[in-house]
Amino acid sequence: MPRENINMKIVIGKDIELIEQAQAIRHQVFTLEQKIPQELDFDGLDEVSFHALVTVQGEPVATARLTINEDGSSVMARVAVIKPYRGLGIASKVVKTILGHAQSFGVQTIKIHAHSYLRSYYEKLGFKFIQKAGYIGGHQLIEMQCKIVRINNS
Repeated sequence: MPRENINMKIVIGKDIELIEQAQAIRHQVFTLEQKIPQELDFDGLDEVSFHALVTVQGEPVATARLTINEDGSSVMARVAVIKPYRGLGIASKVVKTILGHAQSFGVQTIKIHAHSYLRSYYEKLGFKFIQKAGYIGGHQLIEMQCKIVRINNS
C-alpha cells in the first residue's frame, strides 16, 4: 500500500472501547506473531494509561501506550502495527504522537523497553540506549530513554 494512499487517523484516550481495540492489535502482534505470553502483555496498566490508536479507513491497525508516573517520568510501551501496515511510517507517527501527548502533560522523560533489533530505529526518534533489560518471551529487550525538550513559544 503506497504511503500517499493511507487515510490514517490517530486518537489518544483512555476509554474502554479504545483500550479493547488496542489490546486486539497487541494480541495479534505480540501473542500470535511474537509468541509472547498474553499474561505478560496484560500487566494491569491499561486502565491507567493513555492509548494511541491508529485506524486506516476505520480499521484499527496500530497502537502504543503511555503511562505517566507521579514523578513526571513516563513509559511508552506496547508499540504495535499489524503486519500489512508495517513499513509505511505508521509506527513513527504513533511514537511522535505519544511524545507530543506526553509533552502536553509536562513529561520530561520517556522510557521504553524495546526489542534490541529496534535500537537504531528508536535512536532516530531521539531515544538513547541505557542498558539491556532482560528477555520477554525469548526476545532480548533494551531500555532506552528520550528527554523531551520543551519549546518556549514566547
